[in-house]
Formats: sequence, structure tokens, C-alpha cells
Amino acid sequence: MEANVPVVDFQKLSEGEEWKKLREACEQCGIFRVINHPISETLMKEMKSAVKFWHDLPLETKLRNKSIIPDSGYIPPFPSSPLYEAMGIYDYHKSPQALEDFFSQLDLPPRYREIVKEYGKAIHDLASTIAQKMAKCLGIVDVDFKDWPFLLRTIKYNFSPENVGEMGIMLHSDTGFITLLQDDETVTGLELLDDSGLLKKVTPKSGSFLCIVGDVGHVWSNEKFWNARHRVICKETCTRYSFGIFMLAARDGIVEAHPKLAELNGGPRYRPFQYADLREFRIVTGKRNAEVLDQYRIA
Repeated sequence: MEANVPVVDFQKLSEGEEWKKLREACEQCGIFRVINHPISETLMKEMKSAVKFWHDLPLETKLRNKSIIPDSGYIPPFPSSPLYEAMGIYDYHKSPQALEDFFSQLDLPPRYREIVKEYGKAIHDLASTIAQKMAKCLGIVDVDFKDWPFLLRTIKYNFSPENVGEMGIMLHSDTGFITLLQDDETVTGLELLDDSGLLKKVTPKSGSFLCIVGDVGHVWSNEKFWNARHRVICKETCTRYSFGIFMLAARDGIVEAHPKLAELNGGPRYRPFQYADLREFRIVTGKRNAEVLDQYRIA
């Protein structure tokens, strides 16, 4: 069965009907597809070629991609997700040195360095703008999402014929406010858990981005936005790539409901907590689903 993923036209987000679609998508399923955005398909294809290049580097080279915060650098295949491999650049939009460190660690050719710089700026700007519009749907206009920490993450799924039916990555919710994902346009595998408890496939669409609400977005909106549960499973026998940007939490690291939204809904649903604690808890316990928020819920 195929998931019903709402489609939002970025160029029409100043119009009433598209505005309504955006809010409904955030509230009802926590995921939507963004079309007619300002990032060219040429740049998207060039970024994919860069991602393929560095994921094919020798292991000893990829290990140089060190984590700044837990799990923000190179993640090798591990027992619970043996087909999954990831690399990342943390907070690059605030620190140009983060990009230069990544380039030098992997000894990237000049052509790929320029692609990453251009793509990194473009997807940061797009994610920030989408977050602003999501907030405005709830009447919030006083948050500058451009200042929030971001993680540019690239993922390779090492699928082969003997892996069909196996898990690429377990069912989970993302930890941050939103994830803006360039999904593989040819290799399927992403599945979304719907409100009936069924897992349904998400069909790729070339030239678009998937926006996925995470745990921070759920808490910040005081449960107005739904944090989507999703997984990747091997359905095809070729390597799968996805990549994009993870908007994490406020710069001070505190995760809490926006005061206005808490006031409008009879108080906050969760007590304030540190984003680092949420991230660390998931890593240490191996629990990746949204139930980890229960420890912060106000009874």
C-alpha cells in the first residue's frame, strides 16, 4: 500500500489554500512533499554524485569524519542496522571551518567542494523558510530558525539481492524540529507508519524534498505537529542514497513548547529538557521511536 503524502507547492505558500494544506500536513501526518522549490534539479543531481563519491571512499578515510555532537559524523554499519552508513557536517552554516574540515578530512576534489557549499547554503535557506512558514501557520512569527543548529547528513544503504526484506533502518522518529530530505529518486524503501498503525511505502518523486516533523517539532508545537514514524526496508537490489538537512533544536539547546502555544492549549504538554539529553538517551538505549518523549511528559 502507498502512503498518502501531502504535496505542498513552495511557490504558493503565500496563498490561503496552500497555507491550509501545510498546516494540515504538519498536524495530521507530520510529513509532506515540497515541490516548486528554488533548488535546481541540476544541483540536486550534482550533490548526489558528490555523496556517492565520498561514501565509496576507503573506510579509513571515512572514519576521519568525526562527530562534533553524538552521531553527527561517520556512522558505520552496526548490528541493528547493518545495511546503513552515514556521514555528516554539523553546524556548517555558522562555522565555515566545519565545511573546510570535512573537505580536508576526506580530501575532496575542488569540484565536489563547490557543489557541497552551494547545496549546503541552498538547503539551509529552504529548510529555514519552511520552518518559518510552519510556525506562522500556528500564529508564531518571533522565532529565527536560521540560527538553529543544523546537521547536513548523507546516508547510504548497502542493498544487495540477499538483503531483500531486511531492515535498512528501524522504525523511528527524527529527533529535531524538521528533516528536509532528498530521497533516492529511483530506489524505493522508505515506509511511513500511518495513524491506523500500517506501514505504507513512500513513492519517490524526482526534484522534490520530503519534509518530516521530528520530536522537537512535536514538543515545540505543544503536540500540534505530529512527529512522523518511518523506516527504510530493502526492496530493491541496488544501493540507495538519501541526504538532506536536519534542523535540530534552539541554539541554547532547550526543548520546550513555544510560550504562546502552551498558553493557548492549557499549558505545556512536556517539561523543558536539553536536546543533548534526548539525543544521548536514544543512542544509549537504542530506542529510536517517539516514546522516548514520555519521560518528559507532564502528567
